Amino acid sequence: MLDAASWAGRLGGDTFLAQTYHRSYAHIPGTADTAGLFSFDDLNRIIASQRLEPPRLRLSLDGEMVPLHRYAIPTTNRRAVSWSRIQPAEFHAQLKDGASLVLDSVEKIHPAVGAAAEGLERFLGTSVQANAYASWTDREGFGLHWDDHDVVVVQVHGSKRWRLYGSTREAPTFRDVESPETPEGDPVADIVLSPGDVLYLPRGWWHAVTADQGTESLHLTFGMVPHTGADLMLWIVDQLRSSLALRKDVPRFLSLTEQSDFVGAMRLEVLNMMADSRLVERWAESIDTTDLGHLIPSLPYVDGLPAQRGITVKVTTSRGRLTANGAHGTVTLSAAGTAFDFAESAEPALSALLTGAPVTLGDMADCAGLEVKDVAELVSALIEGHVVAVVGTAL
Repeated sequence: MLDAASWAGRLGGDTFLAQTYHRSYAHIPGTADTAGLFSFDDLNRIIASQRLEPPRLRLSLDGEMVPLHRYAIPTTNRRAVSWSRIQPAEFHAQLKDGASLVLDSVEKIHPAVGAAAEGLERFLGTSVQANAYASWTDREGFGLHWDDHDVVVVQVHGSKRWRLYGSTREAPTFRDVESPETPEGDPVADIVLSPGDVLYLPRGWWHAVTADQGTESLHLTFGMVPHTGADLMLWIVDQLRSSLALRKDVPRFLSLTEQSDFVGAMRLEVLNMMADSRLVERWAESIDTTDLGHLIPSLPYVDGLPAQRGITVKVTTSRGRLTANGAHGTVTLSAAGTAFDFAESAEPALSALLTGAPVTLGDMADCAGLEVKDVAELVSALIEGHVVAVVGTAL
C-alpha cells in the first residue's frame, strides 16, 4: 500500500522536499509496491460498469481527442436517461491504431488508487487526482506538451518511454500572461519506465510519451494541485477582511491625495501581515485544517454510532491537525473547517484516526484506555463535522 510513509520513502522524504520538489525531475527505478494497485482487469471492470462520458474517459491521438462516435453509441433507457455506450470492437480498433486511453479521477472509483492518492496528499500537503493512461503503439497520444501541475507517475504494467525537455518558462500556470515557448534540441533525459518505476515531474516541464517498447503500457499519473504566491496573496486578503482599510469603499471619485492615502493604508496592512516570519506556516495550517477532504456517508448509522467494538472508521480529510492544550487538559482536533475540543485522554484515539488507516472503535478505545461508548460518542461528533466516516459496519 502506498501510504504517506511509503511515498516518503519512495520519493526520498525530506531530501526530496528540500532539493527536488518543484525544482527538477526524479526517476526512481525499481521497487514501488504496485501489486494490487491497478490493472487492466480493473480498467475493464470500470469501463464496463460505469457511465463514463468524455472528458472523464477519452481517447487521444496526436494531441487531439478522438470523436466519441468512433467508439461509442448513444444509448437511452426507458426513463429517457441517455449516455454513451462503449462498443468494444470499435474501441479496440482505435487503440490498436495508436490512440491512448485516459481515465480521469480513478481515485474516486478504485479503493487502492484512492488510498495511494490520499497517502501522497498526506506527504505533500496538497490535493491529489489520479488518472490512468494506457497505450499500445509508438504513436504519441498527446504530443510534446507540459502540465500546469506537478505529477508523480507510477508505471504499473508494460513500459513507457518519456522524453523530458525541461521548462521554457519558470513556473507557468493555467491562467498566465504568456505561454511557454516550445523547446528546441534534444531532450535532457530519455527514460523508459518499467513496472514499479516512479517518475516525478515539476509543472512546466515539457515531455513526450510513447509506448514504443513493443508492449502495451498502463500507468497512473498522480497530479498535485499547485499552491502559488498568488494563492498566498488571496489567502492574505481573506485574513484582512476584518481590517477597516480593506472594508472601505475605493475612493474613485475623491482627490488623488485621498486615493493615495487609501492605497497607503491598505499597503500598510498587507506589509504588516507579510512581515510575519511564520506567515507560510500559518497559511499551511489554515489550508490544511479547512480542506474538506473526501466526504463519505456513514450508512446505516444516521443517528450516531452504537457502542460496538467492530465498527471501523477512518478520517476523511488528510491534513487535520491535533494540538495539545496542557493548561486546560484538552486536545483540539482541527479539520474540515471546524475545531473540536476533547479531554486530553482522547489524544491516543485521535492520533490513531489521524494516521489515515481504518481503525475500529474497539482498537481506539483500547489504545486510549476509554470505554467503547465514549469513543462512539467522540466519533459521532466527528462524523457530524464531516471529518470521519464509517468504512466497515458491525452488522
